[in-house]
Amino acid sequence: MGIVVLTMKASVTEMFLIFLVTGIHSNKEITKKIKRPKITVPQINCDVKAGKIINPEFMAKCPAGCQDPKYHVYGTDVYASYSSVCGAAVHSGVLDNSGGKILVRKVAGQPGYKGSYSNGVQSLSLPRWRESFIVSEGKPKKGVTYPSALTYSSSKSPAAKAGETTKAYQKPSVPGTATRPVTLTQALMTTAAKASHTTLPKASPSVAFTTSGPRPQPTGHEPREQDLWSTTTYTSSQNSSSANPGIQRQDSSGAAFQRPAAMDVSLGFVPKEELSTQPLEPVSQGDPSCKVDLSFVIDGSSSIGKRRFRIQKQFLVDIAQALDIGPAGPLMGVVQYGDNPATQFNLKTHMNSRDVKAAIEKMTLRGGLSNVGRALSFVTKNFFSKASGNRGGAPNVAVVMVDGWPTDKVEEASRLARESGINIFFITIEGAIEKEKQYVTEPNFANKAVCRTNGFYSLNVQSWFSLHKTLQPLVRRVCDSNRLACSKTCFNSADIGFVIDGSSSVGTSNFRTLLQFVANLSKEFEISDTDTRIGAVQYTYEQRLEFGFDQYSSKPDILNAIKRVGYWSGGTSTGAAINYALEQLFKKSKPNKRKLMVLITDGRSYDDVRIPAMTAHQKGVITYAIGVAWAAQDELEVIATHPARDHSFFVDEFDNLYKSVPRIIQNICTEFNSQPRN
Repeated sequence: MGIVVLTMKASVTEMFLIFLVTGIHSNKEITKKIKRPKITVPQINCDVKAGKIINPEFMAKCPAGCQDPKYHVYGTDVYASYSSVCGAAVHSGVLDNSGGKILVRKVAGQPGYKGSYSNGVQSLSLPRWRESFIVSEGKPKKGVTYPSALTYSSSKSPAAKAGETTKAYQKPSVPGTATRPVTLTQALMTTAAKASHTTLPKASPSVAFTTSGPRPQPTGHEPREQDLWSTTTYTSSQNSSSANPGIQRQDSSGAAFQRPAAMDVSLGFVPKEELSTQPLEPVSQGDPSCKVDLSFVIDGSSSIGKRRFRIQKQFLVDIAQALDIGPAGPLMGVVQYGDNPATQFNLKTHMNSRDVKAAIEKMTLRGGLSNVGRALSFVTKNFFSKASGNRGGAPNVAVVMVDGWPTDKVEEASRLARESGINIFFITIEGAIEKEKQYVTEPNFANKAVCRTNGFYSLNVQSWFSLHKTLQPLVRRVCDSNRLACSKTCFNSADIGFVIDGSSSVGTSNFRTLLQFVANLSKEFEISDTDTRIGAVQYTYEQRLEFGFDQYSSKPDILNAIKRVGYWSGGTSTGAAINYALEQLFKKSKPNKRKLMVLITDGRSYDDVRIPAMTAHQKGVITYAIGVAWAAQDELEVIATHPARDHSFFVDEFDNLYKSVPRIIQNICTEFNSQPRN
């Protein structure tokens, strides 16, 4: 009996061991079969910016070729989210130009981003930005699950071209409801319902109104799409339904009423004449004491944010109302800049403050960088044109508003604007503090941009919330036409070349008197590198450039240069001197300057003056001919621009030259004022 029991125990033990071994073997087989899931890394293009991707941390695969300068990067180590993700990876050294996997983590925005050159990529500086990111090697962290498809801020993903799976950012649906596509018809009917809820008056007793609206459908059933036009009927005591289609709805009490079809509430529009029977207010013609053509160049960069942008818009609205806009007073347009500038509306779009206010309220933020220099170039070339409503006789004023500091340089663009007669004002809001100045692309940018650096054209505002305090000072300044120094006048908009006879017949003493005449004329003009410029040529048989237009840029320097001109002595070849002046002086004149040649001679030329004079006229050089003593008046009239009576002058001796200065200046200004400007 005991042997049997032992045998049974042994059998049970053997079976247990067999099952145990079999189970272990099976587990090993299962373990072999179950492999760890492979991580899917979404691919992105070189031009994808971090700010377009919503995921706070993600892995991505970059293609080759992202070292290209067209993929902009902003910052060093920590990058602004406006940067190319893959470009930043190359700049940081995580990738080379052959591409690969990277790990990206979003971090808080920085007060500034410093540019640097690294790994073949030049990163740029940038003012404060709302969001940053850091790039590291594409090794996943333990315990962290990375998305296999990136979520973009819009349904049209820039990565779609790379072929990866993406998903649009959607607002979560309410639990227990089914999400259905909204048709255009349903959207229009919803708009109609909203519009009619607030605008439709009570029905008259003689009018009947019925409609069949969409009713709630049980979950899982699709509502029948309705024809917006065919479901509406119109009946009245005077007109048949076939003749007058209309829109119908019921009020809250269930009573039927209707609106005529002419009032197309189905599209959300209600004619103004049906809303009110009050007569329109008389429209102001504008304040004639402030007749300026005004452009506001406003900051639409991403760094400003929607809240500050609203404050900026409200400031423009307040300005428009304070100015009293109208055809007899100030006219106003707006250019918004970000990466690139765009005209929101020009000078002739709106002719009163009310319409300007409505246009401003509709503006939306463009986004991008703060490229003020590019905006100023755009304003100079496009905004103050006749086609855009520039009136010619009114001063041109551009008020530039910038949050922090520009991301490009403004000096050259501003100089061209000033030379074109544009008075630039600069409002800097929340400018760079001491520790942020290292990020400013162009130090002292406001002084390089404004019309004059006397404080009149610059306004610094510590906070956006105190911007309203600058309203009255700004309005007073833009309307003070006597102080708008950059407006084009006859005194600040010319390149004047003096062609001086240094022949033997003049003599040393008379030559000094002639130079004093040149100095007296020059003193009347506003001289600088952006205003009037002066050059001089002396001639006998030969010609000599005494100084060019770009050699001296202040009145004292010009007057000293005139004093230093030495008497040459020789023959009189006036025709050759005109050709020389055209080649050596006026060929280097600026395109937006009026070209004035003032030729002074005391005798008849040894060579022909007709062809050289005609060439000067054809090239747009306005020529004044001043003759002394033995000068031939017929030659003076040939040299002078038509009509000769306004451009040729004669005095009997050198000592009387000074008497002609007032008349010459008057004729120069009369001619300038008679021509269309800008």
